[in-house]
Amino acid sequence: MRGERARGPSAALDMALRRRPALALLLLLRGVQKSDGGLSRRQQLTSTLALEGEKASFSVSIGTDEGWDVCPVHPVFPGEAGCLLGAVNLKSSNRNPVVQEFESVELSCIITDSQTSDPRIEWKKIQDAQTTYVYFDNKIQGDLAGRAELLGKTSLKIWNVTRTDSALYRCEVVARDDHKEIDEIVIELTVQVKPVSPVCRVPRAVPAGKAATLTCQEGEGSPRPRYSWYRDDVPLPTDSRANPRFRNSSFLFDAETGTLVFSAVHKEDSGRYYCIASNDAGSARCEEQEMEVYDLNIGGIIGGVLVVLAVLALITAGICCAYRRGYFINKQDGDSYKNPGRPDGVNYIRTDEEGDFRHKSSFVI
Repeated sequence: MRGERARGPSAALDMALRRRPALALLLLLRGVQKSDGGLSRRQQLTSTLALEGEKASFSVSIGTDEGWDVCPVHPVFPGEAGCLLGAVNLKSSNRNPVVQEFESVELSCIITDSQTSDPRIEWKKIQDAQTTYVYFDNKIQGDLAGRAELLGKTSLKIWNVTRTDSALYRCEVVARDDHKEIDEIVIELTVQVKPVSPVCRVPRAVPAGKAATLTCQEGEGSPRPRYSWYRDDVPLPTDSRANPRFRNSSFLFDAETGTLVFSAVHKEDSGRYYCIASNDAGSARCEEQEMEVYDLNIGGIIGGVLVVLAVLALITAGICCAYRRGYFINKQDGDSYKNPGRPDGVNYIRTDEEGDFRHKSSFVI
């Protein structure tokens, strides 16, 4: 190359070689294998060389039917980064697919550059710090067996996805005939789950001036839903002080937890309340529940207490009076006489003197 005249886009490279004879680069111009096994049109290749002091950087622009890619060729100088022509390379049309539960999804993994006609393909699932096979030894493995297949040559299609399919998926390709034999790409799959009807708890009756807490909880939605409270079909702000419409109320609402707290309820807070849980997959609401705020009749309460105390005082006075008059003392007649027990067959006749008696008939022996 030192004795030839530099031509076209490689003139800069030729000049660099003239200055540094030890610099040697091997450029391979070849077809790129498509997923259907054929070859695309020959690539158009141009080169650029940038010199800066004692360092040089060389890049190759590769034009195909799908567009242009630019990569720095390696090696230019030892220790410098770059890409190697004649190596297996992967790309994905979507590295972060998002799909709703029970739908299908394609995990895109495309070989853009390889000389190997039959590379080895593997898919792995990474979830909760554990790695399991999804596609290995030319068949679907694990919990995806029966509802997944290899699409094209390397992509993976999953039907009827569930929330447990949310994970990282790694596509690995081993191409034995390439200079760089292994490449991989990681795809993050997110499965969204629509919320179900949340559980709402609303107190039925609260005295005016007292605190009240309303809760709303939903545990199925993914990603985690946000909550919103409504009173008589009017959405409530997170802070009553932020909206002049609710200046007579005093509440705070946490959209993350679904908790609505009244520091002191007023008559205007009475109404029908319901909550809506929503995420990117959809929304759901609970049934309306009515909360009544009533006034406390302080005068009536005091009057009732006084009446009860008066009744208790009258009852106590009546009991004391009856006790003093002797209604609760058992009196016995001092002249009463209790006849002693009499044996069978014996009759006793009292005399004038207490305790004397005589036989009316003889004893029966």
